[in-house]
Amino acid sequence: MDPRFRSLVEALHPSFERLLAMRPATTETLPRGMPKSGIYLFSEGHKYLYVGRSNRLRSRIRRHGVAASKHNVASFAFLMARKETGRLVASYRAEASRAQLVKDPAFSRAFTDAKARIRGMSVRFVEEQDQLRQALLEVYVHVTLDTSFNDFATH
Repeated sequence: MDPRFRSLVEALHPSFERLLAMRPATTETLPRGMPKSGIYLFSEGHKYLYVGRSNRLRSRIRRHGVAASKHNVASFAFLMARKETGRLVASYRAEASRAQLVKDPAFSRAFTDAKARIRGMSVRFVEEQDQLRQALLEVYVHVTLDTSFNDFATH
């Protein structure tokens, strides 16, 4: 393995431990003094569901659960609605696009319900400003905790 890459990977675990040791908040109780950049982790009870990263951590976490958030910013809720409605395969045809899916009443209801569910979830975060380490840490957390709504598929 490349020594530089090995060094980056070996440095991830302390951040992972800080993430799990953090006292959970909710999208509504995020602390004022939180870091600007890093990764975040949504969970319900002891089940880890979704990990993401952002350079605007506070607003990104909140957008997942805001009732007015659209499909292009509430990606976690959108994934939850896909699973709930069985609409799992992404499509780029206009008639099956994300914008069309949210017009379907059953999907729209599931999307709205998912955003409400997210508002009640626990969320943890850890600071990471370096973009490469941020990306690697996101993958590390996903692999280690097997977050059920991350798949890292390209579209």
